[in-house]
Amino acid sequence: MKLSKFKDRKAISPVIATVILVAVAITIAVAVAYWMGGISSQYTKFEKVEIQSAVCTWDSTTFDWAITLTLKNTGTASANLISIFINDKPLDTYGDTTPGAHEATTDMAPTGKLIESGATGTVTVYIDGVGDAGEASPPVAKTDYWQSVTPGTTVNIKIHSAGGMDYIKLVELV
Repeated sequence: MKLSKFKDRKAISPVIATVILVAVAITIAVAVAYWMGGISSQYTKFEKVEIQSAVCTWDSTTFDWAITLTLKNTGTASANLISIFINDKPLDTYGDTTPGAHEATTDMAPTGKLIESGATGTVTVYIDGVGDAGEASPPVAKTDYWQSVTPGTTVNIKIHSAGGMDYIKLVELV
């Protein structure tokens, strides 16, 4: 009596079976990773603003410092810059586009400045440098200047975004 008609046949070797199983597992892992990467990129957008340059000038007609910051958003989401701080003091209490006596302001709109992903923009910060309108050169230290800024003073400019990020640049007044 014959037990099985397949008794004389051989199966594939254990080495070949292992190679096939590993290849299938790797293929499935790559497919799942590719799929998850596509899904996760929708939820992981971020803003990253780089301050590329800061140019400081002294205006002898208005007696103030004008610091122009060139910004670039290298992130994947747009950045809404909402406030500026100088030496950790907020400037959002001033509403003018140019400084008045003894104050610091910016040309940034009250609603902020939106920089799209990959775009560049500029923000100008004005610091009133002199209390007496009669000096034609950069001021010397007096108590009636905003924060007593003089040539050679380094100011810390911090831009805060709606996303909670802070972008800091140290600028020397020249």
